[in-house]
Amino acid sequence: MRGNIAQLMQQAQRMQENVQRAQEELAKIEVTGSAGGGMVSVTLTGRMDCRKVRIDPSVLSDQEMVEDLIAAAFNDAVNKINVESQAKMSAATAGMPMPPGMKLPF
Repeated sequence: MRGNIAQLMQQAQRMQENVQRAQEELAKIEVTGSAGGGMVSVTLTGRMDCRKVRIDPSVLSDQEMVEDLIAAAFNDAVNKINVESQAKMSAATAGMPMPPGMKLPF
């Protein structure tokens, strides 16, 4: 019994190190979301910091459309980061069963 606990603790320690490494990698990535066929693009880091917004001058005459396109591009970038985050965290926790519905990072 004692050996199983020690093994489980070692496995948890490795998982914690892997998760920390994955979080550091995610912080360094940049993802670009776009909307309107590329008329608006938003670049975010893995920590959801906005790095750049690009707006095609042809859409600037319609304020409401620009606002909608910016929101859609931002949401597209967030979704891409979430997919990347899920993939990295799944790899980091491989071999360690997680309770259903538990999401990482905490």
